[in-house]
Amino acid sequence: MSLHKFYNPNPDRNRVGDCTVRAICKATGQDWNRTYCALSAYGLACKDMPSANSVWGKYLREMGFRRYLIDDDKYDYTVEDFCRDHPNGTYILAIDGHVVCAVDGFYYDSWDSGQEIPVYYWTRE
Repeated sequence: MSLHKFYNPNPDRNRVGDCTVRAICKATGQDWNRTYCALSAYGLACKDMPSANSVWGKYLREMGFRRYLIDDDKYDYTVEDFCRDHPNGTYILAIDGHVVCAVDGFYYDSWDSGQEIPVYYWTRE
């Protein structure tokens, strides 16, 4: 059984470099426009791009999320592995050059990123 669920909240269904916006939309229930505008405002305040880890991390932190590192000994630990180990809850996984949301054991993305290796994740307590 595939753990991947297609998800693209972009209003025009564009598949652009908006993975951070998509993941945060899914995790928070916000629509794409609201999330994009909020991240853009944070980016402006931080003088960095909205997709920069420090920008969207600050946004999530202020929304009550906490960041956790993936154990170093899990060097080949994939998004699919993470979902199997976390069948309950909502998580935003940071991958080298990508961000994806996992909810209740499934990952939501516009492409199948299940074999990618997450470095850290965010969740609300």
